[in-house]
Formats: sequence, structure tokens, C-alpha cells
Amino acid sequence: MRKSILGVLLVALFFTACTTTSSGPRYINEEKEGTSTPITMGLDYQDFRKASMDAVQSMLKSGVLNKPGGGRYVLAISTIINDTTQRIDTDQLIKSIRIALLNSGKVVVTTAVRAGGAEDNMSYEARELRKSDEFNQRTVAKKGQMIAPDFSLSGKIIERISTLANDEKKVDYYFQLSLTDIKTGLAYWEDEIVVSKVGSSKSVNW
Repeated sequence: MRKSILGVLLVALFFTACTTTSSGPRYINEEKEGTSTPITMGLDYQDFRKASMDAVQSMLKSGVLNKPGGGRYVLAISTIINDTTQRIDTDQLIKSIRIALLNSGKVVVTTAVRAGGAEDNMSYEARELRKSDEFNQRTVAKKGQMIAPDFSLSGKIIERISTLANDEKKVDYYFQLSLTDIKTGLAYWEDEIVVSKVGSSKSVNW
């Protein structure tokens, strides 16, 4: 009888251990580790939204976007480096930041100037109409009308993986962003937003 009870207890302990070590991916809450809604170990929409919203709030709180005399600054997008094991579209992060900054009334984004070439070439192609007799030249964009950017936004997304003692792994994603004054080359704002997750060591990050 004792052997039967002991066997049942051992089986119960075995399944309890398996349940503990095979728990799904989860965020690491700042107040208490391991308490959040199960998610993927990789970066998803929720992570990009958190990083972008935190970055925008940090920029607005710093006051760097408060233009003397009112009006809006013009922002150009520089390089956002993906230093993770995942194939991610960094424009997803940048688009969320751009929308939030535009809605803040502090910034407009130029699509005519961007690291690697214009985001929207139409600003340049439309000026080729100056050579065409088929278009009313009074409606064609004139020289000297484009607005140069005041700031550029650059950044990097870094991934760091750590192995934990309970057959789990921890993944930290660092969203590092810088806002640089184009005229001086000085960074007027920088921040680092960290998203941390923990899950089974067998979980993949994509």
C-alpha cells in the first residue's frame, strides 16, 4: 500500500515538474518575474507598439520637440539596424513612432529625404514635369520648395539570450533610439526601451 502511495506521489511530482518547466513564453513583469499573458518569444506587434509608444512619450516629455515660436519640426528617418536573430521589418517600429509624433502636433516627417534614398521618389519625379509641354507649368512644383529636415531618427534593435537554471531561457530586446540635430550632428534625445521575455529553452525566437 505504501509503495502504491509513493508511486502516485512520484508521478504527481513528475507531472508538476514538467508543467513548471514547459510553461509557455511570457513577459517578465517589472514588479514580479513571470506574470503576464502568454506570448511568443519573438518580437510581435505588441512589442513594437510598446517600444514605439514608450519612445514617443520619452521624446515628448524631454521637451526637445517643443519648437520655439510654435510650429513643427521636420523629421527624417535614418538607419534602424536589426541586430537580432529574426527577420523583422524595422519600418513597423518606425511607422508607429511616425504616426504618434504626427498626431502630437510636434513633428512632420519628410519622405523626400531618408538614409539610403528617398522613401517616396514622387517628389522628385513630379519635378520632371517641368520639361513637359503637356502640363500647366503653374501647377508644377517650383525649385526651392522642398523643406530640409531638422532632425533625424536612427536606432538599433539588439537581442540578448540568457539560459536560466530551470530549463528556461530569457530573451532581452533592446530598442535603442537617437534623435540627432541635422545642423550640428548632436544627439538631443536618446533612450533605450527594454522588452524581456522568459520561456522554455526549446522555444524559438521567431
